[in-house]
Order: sequence, then structure tokens, then C-alpha cells
Amino acid sequence: MKLLGAIEAGGTKFVCGIGYEDGTIVDRVSFPTTTPEETMGLVIDYFKEKNVEAFGIGSFGPIDPVLDSPTYGYITTTPKPHWGQYNLVGTMAEQFNVPIGFDTDVNGAALAESKWGAAKGLDSCLYITVGTGIGAGAVVGGQMVHGLSHPEMGHILVRRHPEDTFEGYCPYHGDCLEGLAAGPGIGKRWGQPAGELPVDHPAWEMEAHYLAHALMNYVLILSPQKIVMGGGVMKQSHLFPLIRTKLQELLSGYVQHPSLNVDIDNYVVSPDLGDNAGLAGAIGLATLALARN
Repeated sequence: MKLLGAIEAGGTKFVCGIGYEDGTIVDRVSFPTTTPEETMGLVIDYFKEKNVEAFGIGSFGPIDPVLDSPTYGYITTTPKPHWGQYNLVGTMAEQFNVPIGFDTDVNGAALAESKWGAAKGLDSCLYITVGTGIGAGAVVGGQMVHGLSHPEMGHILVRRHPEDTFEGYCPYHGDCLEGLAAGPGIGKRWGQPAGELPVDHPAWEMEAHYLAHALMNYVLILSPQKIVMGGGVMKQSHLFPLIRTKLQELLSGYVQHPSLNVDIDNYVVSPDLGDNAGLAGAIGLATLALARN
């Protein structure tokens, strides 16, 4: 099998690794996301002697993943300092003469979970990460969803919890889903990080409220066969039953399907690939790049 390079470009850290076409990861390392010059210098040095045959890059966004666009391969309007309008693919292409696949980190994770993980064998799935930010990617008909650009499902508007007065922290939209329910929003609202809040804290009922509203929208619009929820906030495993129950309440029996009405524990699930979902997704993007070439 071909040796492939994988980059999970996150707002906090870049995770790099090498692996094979079956999604197997054989080596990995991570670097802090500081400035492009510093972080990408470390990334390039890591891969210099690896002799990979293609790269896959799953990046934080917004990005431009449209192949015939003049800014294809760029991180675009991110609020992350120093990274706005940065040509990520171009920087790698200057150093390595191999095919490069590029998409959002969450589209890559959705691809990986559909090929090797919780949604293996299914025609469609949605992957949502809830952590420093909120993003979601979708596979429909075996293909990652694109259009004008890529989905930005973390920035949808959701119905406010009746007891929530927090203004939201998203620099673009204030109280969108990410502004209300991502890790920083939880921390600012309650005065301590999400991971330090006890299981019975009212934060979790409110968090489930927002995430269930988002999932209802995704179910009604995309009708995915599986919803996979990852990211740091979702490591609070007690959130899953709260979200599932609230999702059923919101749908109110309108969508009649056993996955929603009877077997929801196996419909809204954690990633089978765990913390490897993003890196495996980058491997999947590399295989697509090889196929195009």
C-alpha cells in the first residue's frame, strides 16, 4: 500500500502523521498552532524524509476547497490571528511534488467515519465536533458535501434556552450555535472550563438543548443515516443521553424511522476512530487526491 501524509490542521495544534490507504496510522506528532511561519516550518521538517506519495489536509476553516477557485487551498476568513487568507496547500506544494487533497477537518472526519468508523457501510453520515469551536461535515451518497464552498453548520441559529442570558462569543454572529455551545462559550457563561463542571451542573442540560436543536435541523435537512459527535466537549459522555432524549422530544415523532424512534442510542454516537478521526480523515483526503491524479 502507498505511504500517505496526513495533516489535521487545528486552531490549537497541527497533528501530522503518516499512514496507509486503509486508514492505518503508523506515526504521528503534533505542533502548536502559532504563526504560519513557525508551525508550517515544523510540519515541513517532519515530512521531509518521509517519502509520502500524497498528502491529505483537513483544516480548520473557513477554507476554500473548490478545485478551480483562484484561492483553492487557502484558509480564508478565520478569526485565528495570522492565518487569514493563508495559502496552506500552496505552501506544501512548494516543498513536495505530490498530489494534495484538501478539505475541512470535519468533512475529513466524516469521510473517515464513513469509510472505517461508526458509519462504515452506510451511504450517508454527519460528523460534528464540539470543542474550541463547532463544525460539522457530511457525507451524502458517498461524497463529501460541497457547494459554493463547504458547509458551516457550526454557525446556524438555534432557539435560545429560556434561562440563558449569555450574549454568545462568536465574533461574527454572537449567539449562533458555536457562540453559545462551544467550549469557550460554556467557560465564559459559567466561569469555569467545561471539563471542570460536575455532571449534575445545569450547564449540561443547556448544552444538550442547543446541540439537540442543531441535530434536529441536520436531520430534517440532510437526513443522515448516522450522526457522529466528537470533540473535547463531547468527551463528557453523560451528554449523549441528554442530547438523544431532547432530539426525540423536538422531532416529536414527525420523522418516522426506527433509528430515531427506537434505536437512537445507535444513531447519535461517539466516533469509532476516537481521536484518530481527523488524522484518518486526512488519509482519506490523500487517497482522493491520488485518485484524481
